[in-house]
Amino acid sequence: MNILLHICCGVCAAGAAEQLMCDGHKITGFFYGPNIHPVDEYEKRLRAAKKVADQLSFDLIEGLYDRERWFGSVKGAENEAEGGARCEICFRMRLEKTYEYFREGIFDLFTTTLSVGPMKDAEKVNSIGRELGGEKFISANFKKKDGFKRAIELAKEWDLYKQNYCGCIYSLEESLKKK
Repeated sequence: MNILLHICCGVCAAGAAEQLMCDGHKITGFFYGPNIHPVDEYEKRLRAAKKVADQLSFDLIEGLYDRERWFGSVKGAENEAEGGARCEICFRMRLEKTYEYFREGIFDLFTTTLSVGPMKDAEKVNSIGRELGGEKFISANFKKKDGFKRAIELAKEWDLYKQNYCGCIYSLEESLKKK
């Protein structure tokens, strides 16, 4: 199958893409992260995603870095806790854009790396994906069967940038408070 894989960062891409490719699928990556703040963080994550695409030999498309649209989408949910309503809005926004790109392309199915991270609610992500794409969305929990562990191994092996927060400014502020 020809799969469009939404990518949030290099580490998550490494684990999910490798797993899909080992299952015999052809991957095209779609890096879309308007939530990522600040700009230099976005660039680090994009470079890491490109490195994974090079390592695993798949094409990578960069979606529009539309931070203003993201801030508009989460307006009113800025004070939500990590994993709450703001994250659900963010997941939806990224999956909607991925689905739009999927419908324009020559892909059989689409999915996302968002389920790799241990702090991400895979069922919430998958529910949104199924709502948008129906049977064209691959519901996956890429952290299972040591998926996250494998992603970390590949990140070390390939010297990938590994972030320490989800990506948005509110997650960044929360991580800085914990230091």
